[in-house]
This record gives sequence, C-alpha cells and structure tokens, in this order.
Amino acid sequence: MSSTATPGQRSARKTQIGFVSSRSGDKSVKVTIAYKTPHPLYHKVVNRQTVLHVHDEKNETKIGDKVEVMETRPLSRLKRWRVVSVLQKAVTTDAVAITETDVAAQVPTKTTKATASAPAAPVSPA
Repeated sequence: MSSTATPGQRSARKTQIGFVSSRSGDKSVKVTIAYKTPHPLYHKVVNRQTVLHVHDEKNETKIGDKVEVMETRPLSRLKRWRVVSVLQKAVTTDAVAITETDVAAQVPTKTTKATASAPAAPVSPA
C-alpha cells in the first residue's frame, strides 16, 4: 500500500466556523454551524444547522463563543473535530455570589409590607 502524502506532509483538512452550544464534559463541546439552503420543492429558504462534537484540549471555550474547528482523526465515538482557535468570546457577566440578606433587602415580602404600614382596619361584610 502506498500513501499519497509524503511522511512530513499532511493533506489539507476541512475547517468550519461555528458557535459553542453546549459544554457536555471535560474537554468536550458541541459546536453548531448554521446555514441556509433552499427547499428542493418549494424554493423557500430554510434555516438548517449542523452540530459537531468537538475536542477542546485546553478547556478554553464557553457557551456562545465563536470558534474555528478543524477535522481530525477519531478521538472518541463521536468526536472527529478539534478547536483551532476562539475567534470571538461570548459576552457574559461575571457571576457574583449573593446572600439571603441581600435578596431579602431587595424583594418585598408580606411581612415587610405589613410591618412597614399601619395596621389595617377590619373590613365589614357588605
């Protein structure tokens, strides 16, 4: 058997650009690639998407990141792609831990309303 590529040279590999839609496990992400295609019979443009199971060696991606992925050898049962680079980070807010007292101070409850206002007069049946 002979190979078409020389030992020091690899063949060109496919690359795709998509968005991280899920982080399922350690070093594993799902990347969604959206595209539009005309319906074969009705010729209306239909939104389609392809989901790729991708290997993220450095665990650097988060949900919503725009990434470039490259085809690679099979790494597991479903993973045939790997992250090349993160093109654009997702806009996220930093998570800040809050306590129960912070929540209680911001959210009015029945007990805080009743103690803050004057006692209500009894209502007579009409």
